[in-house]
Parts: sequence; C-alpha cells; structure tokens
Amino acid sequence: MAKTSENENNENRDHKKLGPKLDLFTFSDLVGPGLPLWTPKGTILRNLLDEFVWQLRKTRGYERVEIPHITKKELYEKSGHWEKFKDELFQIKTREGHIFAVKPMNCPHHTQIYARKPWSYRELPQRYANTTMCYRDEQSGELGGLSRVRAFTQDDAHAFCRMSQVKEEFLKIWDIIHEFYGAFGFDLQVRFSRHDPKQPEKYLGDKERWTTAENILGEIIKEKKVKAIDGIGEAAFYGPKLDFMAKDSLGREWQVATIQLDLNMPDRFDLTCVNENGEAERIAMIHAAIMGSIERFLSVLIEHTGGAFPLWLSPVQAAVLPLSEKYKTYAQKIFEELKEKNIRVQMTDADEPLGKRIRESEIQKIPYVIVVGEKEEKSENVSVRRRGSAFAKATADKQDGLPSEASAKEGEISMENLLEKIEREVNEKII
Repeated sequence: MAKTSENENNENRDHKKLGPKLDLFTFSDLVGPGLPLWTPKGTILRNLLDEFVWQLRKTRGYERVEIPHITKKELYEKSGHWEKFKDELFQIKTREGHIFAVKPMNCPHHTQIYARKPWSYRELPQRYANTTMCYRDEQSGELGGLSRVRAFTQDDAHAFCRMSQVKEEFLKIWDIIHEFYGAFGFDLQVRFSRHDPKQPEKYLGDKERWTTAENILGEIIKEKKVKAIDGIGEAAFYGPKLDFMAKDSLGREWQVATIQLDLNMPDRFDLTCVNENGEAERIAMIHAAIMGSIERFLSVLIEHTGGAFPLWLSPVQAAVLPLSEKYKTYAQKIFEELKEKNIRVQMTDADEPLGKRIRESEIQKIPYVIVVGEKEEKSENVSVRRRGSAFAKATADKQDGLPSEASAKEGEISMENLLEKIEREVNEKII
C-alpha cells in the first residue's frame, strides 16, 4: 500500500473538512460567513473543554461572572478600545439614537464588576472567570474555518490584585496552562511579547508603566528558568504578555494561551484598593485566556489529533454493535449499563453488515467499539476494539471489501473490567 504523503496527511486532518465529517459544526449561508453553528457533538466538545478549564481555575480561587453582549460605546472610549478598534466593532444604533457596540472583548466589562464597590487590600486578589461569546467585524477574505471567525467564544478571566501579588497570580495561571495543554500532549514554549518603543503611538500609557510591567514579566521568566522567544512589538496595546506557543503533531507552531499584565486599564478606570494605611492604592489587572478562543483552539486540536480525541473528550465514547438482530436485547442491556455510568454511548441496528458498522465507527473516531454475539451473551462479556488497534487500522485501510463477521474478534472482556478501564482513562485524562 502506498505511503500517505505529508500533504495528504495535512489535508486529511484539515479541520474545515474533518469537523463537518465528524458532525461537530457547520456553516450556513443564511446565518452568514464566520458564524459557526455547533451540533450536539460539537457542543459536547466545547462544554467539556470549558469545564476542564473552569475546574483548573476554580481550585485557584476564581469565581464565575456574567456580562451582557452589548455595551455603550463610552465604555470602550474610556478603555481605549474604541479609538484603536472601532472599525472592527459591530455597532448598533438604538431607536433613541444611542450608539452601542457588540462586545469584541470582555475586559472593560469586568473592570466594572470590580468597580462596583470599594475593596480592602485584605480582599484581594479578586478573580473573575467568564466564558462568553465575542464578535468582531472581520473582513470576508480573512475568514477561514474556525481559525478566523466573526463570533468566537473566549474562556476569559481577569485577576485584580496588588502589585506585590502579580507574580503569584501569573504563576497560578502558568500552572493552569501547562496542566491543560499537557492533557493533549502539546509542547509549549513561551514568547515574551513586549511593546515596540519605536512605535509608542500603538500603546496606552507612559514609558515608566511599560518598563515596570515588562520588568515583572522578565523576572517571572527568570524564576521559571525557561528560554523565552523575544516578541518585541507583540504586546497588547495596554500591556506586555506571556504568550504560549504550542507545537502540534504535524510540527506546526500555534500561539494559544496568553497571560497579560495591564497597568493601564486600572488607571483609566481608577481601580484601587484601600491599603494598610487607609489610602487608595492603584491595583494591577491580569488578563488570562487558556484556550484563547474555543473555536480557534478546536481548529488546532482537531488537526493535532486528526479528530481522534482522547476518550474523556470524545463526543461518543463507545458504540455497541449487536452481531445480528438475534443479540439486540443483550446489546441493549450493555448499552443501558454504559449509559448509567455516564458513558456517552450509541447503539447501531443490525441491519447493515458488521464490518460496515465497524468501519463507520472507525471513520467517526469512536474510541471503543463493543461487539456482542452468541459467545458474549453466553459468557455475559463483551468483545472490545480500541480505536487505533491493529484490527481497527486494518479495517480503516482495507480497500477491497470489509472484514467478515467471523474475523471480527479482537478482545473479550468482562463489563466490570471494561467499566474500570474506561473510568480510569477518563479520570486520568489519558491521551
């Protein structure tokens, strides 16, 4: 059999083709370009990823908040976003003549949650997490699958803290990022994204504030003993950041997570705490996105895994295939047993040949294919095929027909052992 070329491999992993093939998302001309629609399977993926990030944040003291999807333009004028990005904002004119914007980011809203009341230094840091959709008026020619869209979901968070707490807060987020990306086998490198002093007009705030912020990030890099890429000119307009670069299974590099230190927005919104001396003390604001946007992260993850997601993330974790109609009752019993354990399972009818159903399960990248027939019913066991096994590969690669039902035996196991195996694989997030 001819070897698959690198171009063919890349094309087979293209999320724009593989996503719809796996029934994860779709686009509609009636809805509009750059506005993905998520199927039930795709929504499972999104929710599992978001919940994983939330659990990592929750253990480090973050609290969930929620914000509206529109705002008066005055909020973005005060934050500085309006001047720099007004052409990229979807704008709404109300019937009373007021101008609102559909939010392209969440940080200005979060400043107003912090600003709702005075805070003592004893109550800091305040940490807000918010997974919410944002919208940007991208040009049609720049749109591409999930990589560049007009509606994207940020797993966004902001920590409001004293300057003396900045390093500790950065390190908490650093640990979250490495735990999250480690679950997918990504290798990470850090880019120190600094401002370009030759183009001061691109940034908010004075030189002293930028020097202070960049020195703190430089100290964090030294403490972590990592060699960072120098990203001069790559800073956000309000502050420097540490961007995390992930290398995927195809050797391509992507900018994924980011941690940003912002000393400008707290100044523009007059965000303070009351310190030990009863004085108003200016605070710092830390922006942190783990996936960046769920859409873009999934475009990378689909291509990184080729759609073969780890078991804990797979929209369908197991498929139950009765050998024939005669074993449908036993198959239903297995199906219900798996479902009771919160395993995402589906069962196929026995109308089609077994080989064809196995092949379809492989095409859909289902991790466990469970076949039951006379032998399994008598022993009250199941025959299991793990995605990627020798049998599975032979099935997927076979060009001239499908395996016979008699040749479809690979591994028999008790339900008790199978459930233990699945539970461990899910809980430990085994790749």
